[in-house]
Amino acid sequence: MKSSFPLSLLSLMILNIQGVYAEELADSSSKVAAVMPTIKIEAMSELDPIKSYIDYDKANVTRNGLDKKDIPQTIDTIDVQKYKIYGSNDLSVMLQGTPGVSTNYDMRGDGITIRGFGADTGDIYRDGIRESGQVRRSTANIERIEILKGPASVLYGRSAGGGVVNMVSKFANFDSKSSVGTYAGSYDNYGTTADINQVLNENLAVRLTGEYGESGSFRSGIKNKIEMLSPSFTYKNDDETLTWTTQYTYDKLGRVPDRGPTRDNLPTGTSIKTGFSQDGDYVDDILQVVRTDVNYQYAPDWNFHWAASYRQAEQNFDHFYFGTYCGLDGKDLKGKACTTKKGYINQIYYWQQTSNKTTTNTFDIKGKFKTGQLEHQIMMGTDWTYEQREPRLANKTQNGSAIYGYVNPFTGEREYSRGNGPLKISQHNYNEGTTYGVFIQDLIGLNDQLKLMMGVRYDYFDFSTTNKLTNEHRNVKDGSFSPNVGLVWQPLPEHSFYTSYSKSFAPFGGQMGVNQVTGSTDVAKMDKEPQYNEQYEVGVKSEWLDSRLNTQFSVFDIRKNNIRYKPKPNEQPEVWATAGQHQSRGLEFSFIGRVLDNVFVRGGYGYTDAKVKEDKQKPEQEGNYLANTSKNTGNLFIRYLPTEQWYTEVGVTYVGSYYPNINNQGLCCIKPLTAEFS
Repeated sequence: MKSSFPLSLLSLMILNIQGVYAEELADSSSKVAAVMPTIKIEAMSELDPIKSYIDYDKANVTRNGLDKKDIPQTIDTIDVQKYKIYGSNDLSVMLQGTPGVSTNYDMRGDGITIRGFGADTGDIYRDGIRESGQVRRSTANIERIEILKGPASVLYGRSAGGGVVNMVSKFANFDSKSSVGTYAGSYDNYGTTADINQVLNENLAVRLTGEYGESGSFRSGIKNKIEMLSPSFTYKNDDETLTWTTQYTYDKLGRVPDRGPTRDNLPTGTSIKTGFSQDGDYVDDILQVVRTDVNYQYAPDWNFHWAASYRQAEQNFDHFYFGTYCGLDGKDLKGKACTTKKGYINQIYYWQQTSNKTTTNTFDIKGKFKTGQLEHQIMMGTDWTYEQREPRLANKTQNGSAIYGYVNPFTGEREYSRGNGPLKISQHNYNEGTTYGVFIQDLIGLNDQLKLMMGVRYDYFDFSTTNKLTNEHRNVKDGSFSPNVGLVWQPLPEHSFYTSYSKSFAPFGGQMGVNQVTGSTDVAKMDKEPQYNEQYEVGVKSEWLDSRLNTQFSVFDIRKNNIRYKPKPNEQPEVWATAGQHQSRGLEFSFIGRVLDNVFVRGGYGYTDAKVKEDKQKPEQEGNYLANTSKNTGNLFIRYLPTEQWYTEVGVTYVGSYYPNINNQGLCCIKPLTAEFS
């Protein structure tokens, strides 16, 4: 990787001045700890200037309710409000600059890679529910984002192995404050938000969150619209041993997408402000979730948790995109003859309607007990998940005629042949998958300083696909064990050293989506063996400056094994062999807290060296970098509070270069173009 740009996301100087209630800020000034109980941070006002500079003591992504310092893996928690200040809503934008996390903006997905391995298809969760499917994910109703680094199959089943992302929703509780706000920015960016949390009595709280916003772009014709509404209620009994939350969320992200030609397909002189959308282009990501969650303390130190949810996520689009230029001389930019309209970009056209549905039922029991001198904090439970995905695609008229779109890159003139009639469906598949999982995890206190974590999970999965156009149907089944083990040493309360081993699996040759097979797959000849990721990690989590500054540092080595291929695809199509191994090694450092009485910091740095270690099928790829993985990532934000009513902040986010493919050829060192303003 020879070419590199130093900065992809830069806020040179961000000045954010807000008037807030003096009594709230006076109360904030007494909160000097870098880590606070999660429930207390959730109760803080969104206007509180230090909320984004305090770390949560627990993370829902771990499922076990333990303090993060007792977890022998790296956990990052991102407070969403700090990004809302800069006008961000997309999950991928909020994760940019997080150590070890790379994001590659794509119209259809978030393009998230963790420690070298893709997380977009099956490692994104909302309140512990898998957000499967190729969709863009809005954060309009999200309180915080949690990232558990490394393999996590012992908690969640199938995984690509780099880590999992969990978005925690805002829901009714007995502590959070209410707020109503508006925002405005450049390029017709404006909107309003409402977050009303009301305690009706000692047993019942209700909450209603909503957002409506619109924005344009520096490119002509590009638009975005957010519509979100989420009512919820929480009930607790008189002795507070039972808590029951039920919530409905509707979240629609509508776009006229910015999906023009690649730079090498644009003639010299094309303005960067030129948009290439056609009239009627749209992309709609529509999410609806109904969930209910019950926690019951049925005995001292013993809790029962049950959760059920139904999620439906649609991604529907009708648009023109990409394209190649045909010059006035009848040649493209590579000098080859072209037959399309001269002086215009010839665009690609596609229409899609896709539905992703996930039904989940899960329960677990957590408790504490002793066996002799050993103290146990145990969690055991089961998961049942039923996933459905049904994509329908078309790019031609009913009679089979191609649909064209043309844009003049200099004048902006455009035309297209898309009409109002029906299209000829070229793909219509129905995919479904059922997964059963049972797991157990135990944190064993060996003495006052040493803790041993051990866990294991077994998953049984059943996937099928039906081609609705040809009525072909295929079905595959299998199962897998996933272990983890870790040792935590806490010589002082402020420092927690750890080492761990964890393993994840991606079934049927590394498939992470619901569509494990196609309707025409020869099941007898397919790769049924899962891929495995194994990680070894060592690290330390510390508190400094009288617990005002929190840091974590880790070193990791992840290896993807059982990557398979057919040595003799023609003579022995049913015979598979191990092709080799992918390896990702690196280090990560992050920090958050108060370094002076009125100066707060947050940030981190990640180094990821992710390469093809061995490839018997394509030896020429050995040593190549894994796709969409930046070697260097990081961010730094500093907030200064000169008075109790005002603050100023400066921040910078760095995302290094990366290759878009494992061949390390073609377009190199692409940089995501984003910006933050306040």
